[in-house]
Amino acid sequence: MDIRRIMETVNMIDNENLDLRTTTMGISLLDCIDSDSDRACQKIYDKITTKAENLVKVAKDLETEYGIPIANKRITVTPIALIAAASGDKDYVKYAITLDKAAKAVGVDLIGGFSALVHKGYQSGDRVLIESIPQALAETERVCASVNVGSTRSGINMDAVAQMGDIVIQNEKINPLQNGNLVIFCNAVEDNPFMAGGFHGVGEADVALNVGVSGPGVVKTALEKVRGESMDVVAETIKQTAFKVTRMGQLVGQEASKRLGVDFGIVDLSLAPTPAQGDSVANILEEIGLESVGTHGTTAALAMLNDAVKKGGIMACSHVGGLSGAFIPESEDAGMIAAAEKGILTVDKLEAMTAVCSVGLDMIAVPGDTPSETISAMIADEAAIGMINNKTTAVRVIPVPGKDVGDSIEFGGLFGYAPIMPVHKESSAKMIHRGGRIPAPVHSFKN
Repeated sequence: MDIRRIMETVNMIDNENLDLRTTTMGISLLDCIDSDSDRACQKIYDKITTKAENLVKVAKDLETEYGIPIANKRITVTPIALIAAASGDKDYVKYAITLDKAAKAVGVDLIGGFSALVHKGYQSGDRVLIESIPQALAETERVCASVNVGSTRSGINMDAVAQMGDIVIQNEKINPLQNGNLVIFCNAVEDNPFMAGGFHGVGEADVALNVGVSGPGVVKTALEKVRGESMDVVAETIKQTAFKVTRMGQLVGQEASKRLGVDFGIVDLSLAPTPAQGDSVANILEEIGLESVGTHGTTAALAMLNDAVKKGGIMACSHVGGLSGAFIPESEDAGMIAAAEKGILTVDKLEAMTAVCSVGLDMIAVPGDTPSETISAMIADEAAIGMINNKTTAVRVIPVPGKDVGDSIEFGGLFGYAPIMPVHKESSAKMIHRGGRIPAPVHSFKN
């Protein structure tokens, strides 16, 4: 055993905010389908509490044995719209409450999968689930919801895009923080261990253990040692650092899977920031040479960062999945928050950055009087970026009642806080009210 490498990892944990961001158990609920919703919910509760009974214990044991912090323990399940459709219920709030009770019983932080996949159209349970989201999130603490409204292969469901703008506004009226637990996707992936967009896809194993690694602080520290070097050196440094971080994630994931007796799924290579000082994707971009994230050159630097992280990760682990890359939330990242407060980082610039990174407009706080059609138009723009570029994009936008540009909202915990960002005042309503579908791009036909 190389003592130098051991000490290097210890230093990353102690001084550079290195952690395993999440261990997430994916659980299929397909065998819980029942026309009686009470029986279905009992089956769901029983399966989750049985399969995930030891998830938190195993994660804590590994933290102690390896000295590696595991920030979150989570569960994802099959999209509930697929499970609840057989019941004929008029709303699916009871399913969300069941998920919440099961999550509390096993001690996980969050549970994802109150979800619907409507990228090509609505099935029987989809509309009911989407209409249930505001009340479901209001009556639960740990449940996360997501809706996939587009894909490269099918185009964008603009009826769903319009509906999701309305759902965001309904959440705002109940509690704006609910929108932190709702993600609207294009090209959603089936093995995403990160919340709020995680769900367990129908192509996954019955039960699987996925892990999400992080480490913005580790990358930033590594780049401090190559100041003034060429971009080739910068990319190589990021790649080597991502390799080390991913190896750690694979070690913990495989050992956790073995102890739990379930399949090992994937390692998600995402750089996920936190409000902690030094744990910022924005600071990495500034270390590369930008005076502030959001200025000219930001998109190029982010593209290089994202690519280098993936290159290092796939050399370290054969089973890479999820989103993998760099998250750029407006909140959660101290550097992003500072740039937004100065007006350097705007929604338009964030949108451009989403073309080259893992996700999309994430945890964006906007004025409380923003119309639902404007929210829908933001969703449509992000879905278009995902559709054309054959990548996952997402929107987690939070209108805040009574707040305007210059104000801020406090989320607390890992979410931090966010300054209210300006959005364009010009209306998109006529476009959104057209409905229908934006056809898939020509490169979608690959058979």
